[in-house]
Amino acid sequence: MKRFICEQNVAHFEKLLAESTDAVLLRTLRVLLASTRRELALLEAADVGADPSSSNLHRRPVADATAIKRHFQREFDTSPHPYMLIDPGPGLYIADINAAYAAVTFTERQMIAGKSLFEVFPDNPDDPLADGVNNLYGSLRTVVQTGQPHAMPIQRYDIRNAEGVFVERHWQPINTPLHDEQGRLAFILHHVEDVTPDVKAG
Repeated sequence: MKRFICEQNVAHFEKLLAESTDAVLLRTLRVLLASTRRELALLEAADVGADPSSSNLHRRPVADATAIKRHFQREFDTSPHPYMLIDPGPGLYIADINAAYAAVTFTERQMIAGKSLFEVFPDNPDDPLADGVNNLYGSLRTVVQTGQPHAMPIQRYDIRNAEGVFVERHWQPINTPLHDEQGRLAFILHHVEDVTPDVKAG
């Protein structure tokens, strides 16, 4: 029921945005739309993850995740590029991160592995128009639906620093499906590059 209400509100706010010319109302509608889209993304991430088949009786066969991790773990661990491994099922749990990812996100591998993605990386509550959660969730859904990598546009997605204070960050994210030898989806590999200096300089 809550998801249905969110879906109806998104459609309602989008319609009003298209019809309105009042600047104050437009600002209010953009804030309401961002908030509702975020709420909907969080509900769907918790219930079905990025894989809608996980909620029905005909869900895809379980992949051999252990074999996949064994195959690329060394390269994952030692890569200078930031990588996060996401379980696409309900909850979107973080399966692993490498040292480069921990460094750019002020996190620790042992502290966030096994936690829900959007619990660890929520939108900045001080930015009413923040759309990082909604856009990242949309990209993860696209990866599952198409079976292909998805490069997101540069995304502002503020993160908490070591003191727990949100700091402005802009990222270039690429999400890639990882399949086992039978073609079954096991993980989504989330790769980001911090492009904050470039965005601010531009």
